[in-house]
Amino acid sequence: MKNIRQIWHDLAIAYSQDQVLIDKLWQEIENAYLSSGRHYHNLNHIEYMVGLATAHKSQIADFDALLFSIFYHDFAYNALRNDNEEKSAVAANDALRMLGVPEEKIERCVKQILATKEHTATQDSDTQYLLDIDLAILGESSEIYQTYTRAVRKEYAVYPNFVYRKGRRKVVQHFLDRKRIFKTDAFHSKYELQAKANLTHELMELSN
Repeated sequence: MKNIRQIWHDLAIAYSQDQVLIDKLWQEIENAYLSSGRHYHNLNHIEYMVGLATAHKSQIADFDALLFSIFYHDFAYNALRNDNEEKSAVAANDALRMLGVPEEKIERCVKQILATKEHTATQDSDTQYLLDIDLAILGESSEIYQTYTRAVRKEYAVYPNFVYRKGRRKVVQHFLDRKRIFKTDAFHSKYELQAKANLTHELMELSN
């Protein structure tokens, strides 16, 4: 796969020939995802998601909109705030307008980013893929999953263990209580069983 900066460039140049603008927007993306305190929600996460999206490109109706959503969905990230998705959607809206992206794509992107806040069911297939791609880490191998949980803990380092564990138990139980974690058949068949095993194991550790 091309490096993540090249993927951004190839995506953006389809809508604007302004290289200075494209590079400026990339720098903003890079600065956001490389900011201190980001141990999981960083450029590695974006690259992972772009890779999965590319692997499922044939199933995605508006691939460009989905890529824009991936690049911007965690643009704003502060573990102490609950408006990250809204701020990220605003950043995407502003950037895509500068690039001259058509209005319908911008609206689609904004809706997709906002959907990552609750990860609730949606009738839009592309949004389902975005949500599943965002959660695919839950269904990776136990080793990768443990690396993910350690990184998330570091992002919430401001909280003492008893506070973090209580909140994390709630999150994990929320996923386990779902009839299906993954909304698309492709991700459900590939990741569901391992995700439930990983989450169940984490919940046991959090409860000890």
